[in-house]
Amino acid sequence: MPAAERVLLRPVTMGLLLQSFLLLLLLLLLGCCLPKANAFPKGCYPSEEEGLKTFRCSNARLTEIPRDIPNDTNKLYLDSNRIPFLPRDAFRDLPLLLELDLSHNAIASVESGAFRGLAEHLHSLDLSSNRLVSVSKDAFSNLKAKVNLSNNPWLCDCRLQELVRTVELVAGSSGGIVCDSSAQEEHVGKAFLQVIADTDLCNVYKKTTDIAMLVTMFGWFAMVISYLVYYVRQNQEDARRHLEYLKSLPSKQRRSEESSTISTVV
Repeated sequence: MPAAERVLLRPVTMGLLLQSFLLLLLLLLLGCCLPKANAFPKGCYPSEEEGLKTFRCSNARLTEIPRDIPNDTNKLYLDSNRIPFLPRDAFRDLPLLLELDLSHNAIASVESGAFRGLAEHLHSLDLSSNRLVSVSKDAFSNLKAKVNLSNNPWLCDCRLQELVRTVELVAGSSGGIVCDSSAQEEHVGKAFLQVIADTDLCNVYKKTTDIAMLVTMFGWFAMVISYLVYYVRQNQEDARRHLEYLKSLPSKQRRSEESSTISTVV
């Protein structure tokens, strides 16, 4: 190749190399800054339904609340998974959440503050078909959402009564809150609202506590009285023996002992 052509081709080659370098650099920058398509757990995907931003993780075999849920999500479906409990601040980064479906999981406990940050906007919470036995009403404090608590193995007691009276139940779901266990055998298998319509479980608990306190106090009182009776009888026995001993002494020594006893008493 003539030298003149080589001189003309050199700037073109340099320009192509520079363009390739800039293109590669741009691709690297985009790769770092753009969200990755596989950032969500397998089986989870975002969508838009009826103008609301939705995030679905149904039947995704999840064992915990997934991270990196878009914080502008309006509807979150985590149903039909294996989530065992709800930790504190589980949804605090989802301030625009309107609906939350946690049904058909293995949730057995809900920590206080699990729904913190959702009080203002959340209007539907589904916890049906889980493994809830007992949950403090504090876990739902300030929550205005309608809650579905049906199909759980509930322990029917004062705690559940307080919870049911704290939250607003989804219409038609109350019949699904059934006593799986109870301190009173006759309540097992009955709808909880039917039970508390006839019995105030918190009042029963209070009466039971009061009776237990009275029994305890009576027991202590009986112990004190028994000790006092024993103490008096023991002293009487000692005094009787001492008198008999004095009577058995000679006259002078007995008077001396009696005087000594009298002075000691005085």
